[in-house]
Amino acid sequence: MNYFLALCFTLVCTFSFSQTTDTLKLLKEKNGQVYLSWGYTRAWYSKSNIHFKNHSGKYNELRGMPDNYDFTIYNVTAGDRPDFDKLKDVINVTIPQFVFRVGYMFNSKWGIEMNYDHTKYVVTDGQRMRIKGEIDGVPIDKDTTMGGNFLHFEHTDGANFWMVNAVRKFELYKPSKKFIASAVVKSGAGIVFPRTDVTIFGQRLNNNWHIAGWIVGAEGGLRLEFLKHGLFEFTGKASYADYRRCLVLGKGNGNANHHFFTGQLTATIGYMFGI
Repeated sequence: MNYFLALCFTLVCTFSFSQTTDTLKLLKEKNGQVYLSWGYTRAWYSKSNIHFKNHSGKYNELRGMPDNYDFTIYNVTAGDRPDFDKLKDVINVTIPQFVFRVGYMFNSKWGIEMNYDHTKYVVTDGQRMRIKGEIDGVPIDKDTTMGGNFLHFEHTDGANFWMVNAVRKFELYKPSKKFIASAVVKSGAGIVFPRTDVTIFGQRLNNNWHIAGWIVGAEGGLRLEFLKHGLFEFTGKASYADYRRCLVLGKGNGNANHHFFTGQLTATIGYMFGI
């Protein structure tokens, strides 16, 4: 038994020393780097149920619309709006679905990143959907068509995902110090900061930007580092976004909420430098 315990102790010490040595090697690496990158994305969304609610008053004759409503539209389909055609003019680079990243790599494996995606979410007009609830105290439960003056809903300036991610790199190919190909994995959480453009009961309002909820997600793909300072990434991202309070019409307290899964394909190019 004593021999067995001694053997176990030796193995544990050897493993601990090995792990400590590897950790110290990473800490001593002089390749801590800041990077900034910019790019564009395409996004796809799952169906969602959107709940609209306002209890600020009765029918507003001046505006010609109800101020008292509480209803849900079910299994709503939405898509993105890439607007890549706007890239022909340099001044319009922020109109399409752009993204940017600011990060710091502590060593060759681990880093942290602020991750922003200016995605756009547009409910598809013309689709048939179920609406259930009440408007001015009158129950409603029927199929209807999305769009027109009755109801249109989008986050087009935009859905706006802000996340803080942990970053892990796995080196794949390094023929020289001037070119490194790696797999990169990121995961994190953050907030959604939309500007919701809604038309309801014939009235349109393009709201202010505000914190409306939260998001969690993971991203992975290929990372190329070249010519000492160059950086290119092509990644796929999966997220879950919960918009708990989107502003809509209704004397300051009308709101909508919904949640959905989203997938993205993103390409970015950037610059990195050591500190």
